[in-house]
Amino acid sequence: MFLKSTNKVHDGVQYEYTFPNGYGASVIRHSYSYGGKQGLWEIAPLDKDGEFIGQSLLGWNDDVQGHLTNGGINAILVKLQDLEIAN
Repeated sequence: MFLKSTNKVHDGVQYEYTFPNGYGASVIRHSYSYGGKQGLWEIAPLDKDGEFIGQSLLGWNDDVQGHLTNGGINAILVKLQDLEIAN
């Protein structure tokens, strides 16, 4: 996985990742993100066009998942990295 950028967002941080298969993710933590006030992370998996894929490809009930630990974020990043190449 490749860290594409690190950005200041509100009172926190955003990490943007890209993968050789065309997928990516935005990982954020700030006072407005799901779990941010508790020091936890929120992730939004993205396709090659930057569109959300949480619901369509991963079967989530939302575009994002929040209240995640570092381990939870890493597990989702690995899953995204291991997907077949995005069309």
